[in-house]
Amino acid sequence: MEIPYTVEARPDTGLFNAKVGIWLFLASEVMLFGALFSSYVLLRVGALEWPHGLLNVPIGTLNTLVLITSSITVVMAWASLKLGDFAKFKLFQGCTVLLALTFVTIKSYEYHDKFTHYYVRLADGKELTGHIAGSPMNWTLATLTDPHHPIKEIVFHPEEAKEAGAGAAGPMTIATAQIKKLESFGPWHSTYLAIYFTLTALHALHVIGGAVVIGYLWGPGSKLWKTDPERLTNRVEVAGLFWHFVDLVWIFLFPVLYLL
Repeated sequence: MEIPYTVEARPDTGLFNAKVGIWLFLASEVMLFGALFSSYVLLRVGALEWPHGLLNVPIGTLNTLVLITSSITVVMAWASLKLGDFAKFKLFQGCTVLLALTFVTIKSYEYHDKFTHYYVRLADGKELTGHIAGSPMNWTLATLTDPHHPIKEIVFHPEEAKEAGAGAAGPMTIATAQIKKLESFGPWHSTYLAIYFTLTALHALHVIGGAVVIGYLWGPGSKLWKTDPERLTNRVEVAGLFWHFVDLVWIFLFPVLYLL
């Protein structure tokens, strides 16, 4: 039995099946991210203070440009199929996959930096932020005082001293006994970082999922061009609609998390 309306438009909606499906799916995605953004607004309005400067704005700007460029290449891939130019489709679709991987790589670098970026409070009340020599990931005070592998001191590279009148200093050796609190800038550090990791991690999963589908249409799925070119064109269009949604979500995430 052949499934109807895989290529031609349905008479009731004016769209083929896959396009109806993707719009319904995107409607559910809007509700998902809408709920998360609404939670962000409520948490921020209710907060007495809100941190700034914890994220790397130039890196975030670069990732924004990468994702916007990928939205252009995915449109060019679909347009190439509409014009019957399969070679250009392969080129632009391949560029989209590479840009998606670039986005995820840059985001992974940002995550790594947060898990190796530490807040330290000393016994004399001084508070520091910076990195520990050797860049361990997600150390805690319990890690330093582990009875089986105790660490007597650390070499800390401070970038900010929160004590009044103190500024950034050179590398300093800190005795473990003087450390009262040691915590990386993971989602457990503050409400702001919990929001940051939740929203950006969910978005990154969407990027990875979209890249897998686009990569399939670039690779094995492109064989459909020989037997049913119009159906392949429709599939590329549907994947492109999802990719534009992923891009749009980031356009909201970037200013909300990095700039405001």
